[in-house]
Amino acid sequence: MKIFVLALNNVFDTGLATVLDAFQTANELAEMSGLASPRFDVKIVSLRSKVVTSQGLTVPVERAGGGAPDCVVVPAIGYKMPEPLEKALAKAEVRDAAAVLRGWSKRGATMSAACIGTFVLAEAGLLDEQHATTTWWLAPLFRKRYPRVTVEESHMIVKSGRMVTAGAALSHMDLALWLIRQKSPKLAALTAKYLIVDSRPSQSAYVISDHLIHSDPVVEKFESWARGRLGQGFSLDEAARSVATSKRTLARRLQAVLGKSPLEYFQNLRGRDCGTGRLRRWSDAADFVAAEAGARD
Repeated sequence: MKIFVLALNNVFDTGLATVLDAFQTANELAEMSGLASPRFDVKIVSLRSKVVTSQGLTVPVERAGGGAPDCVVVPAIGYKMPEPLEKALAKAEVRDAAAVLRGWSKRGATMSAACIGTFVLAEAGLLDEQHATTTWWLAPLFRKRYPRVTVEESHMIVKSGRMVTAGAALSHMDLALWLIRQKSPKLAALTAKYLIVDSRPSQSAYVISDHLIHSDPVVEKFESWARGRLGQGFSLDEAARSVATSKRTLARRLQAVLGKSPLEYFQNLRGRDCGTGRLRRWSDAADFVAAEAGARD
């Protein structure tokens, strides 16, 4: 399986290294265990002759071109806040990357990206009319910038057609394992065990609602009201009055900016997602203990 990892300047070091290590480990484990799985032929490609990571390391790259890959992976670029990210997306390198990505897609390649790499894929127009996930704290910006994309930021991995997107930061590993799993579920499971990777189907347990980045005044007023009401309970009527708008307008603005209803966002602030994460971890622990007990019987 021929995989191109498209590295742009200021690429996120952890993201790039994680993807490369996952595929290399999978190849080594496939050979060691004798699993019948195709090998992953991974190349780091770029639009420039020199690529420097966000930590200042030089990446050995090949110039993009020379045939079509089976799969493309776009790691994150190291811009975590809206203003520097939007400036980066306006650079010529990203425009050039968008054109190359569209070409690979037309040739039938599976197109994938993780974290802020999803913005690069969206810049190419490849996520239009598709479902996608992205970095959770930049989901409001993603919605605003790419209104033709259906954003599902609570998910760690979203597949839509030939597009595969992954969530924040360490979801690069989830993306790599997902791609490996398409060729061999056994190899993906073995790779995950060797790299000590737990199952993380959702980003919800990691989302900090106050850190979602946006600049909508109605949403900001609602957030302020909601934080002051956590101990009293939710009332849509009171929420709308507090921000001086109608219930319908409030619901519409929350959905457009955050992808949630006012009640859903209020519940997130109260920590229900964190509780769900704890329950899942307790469930996983119980399953493990039960399995161990069964193995000893």
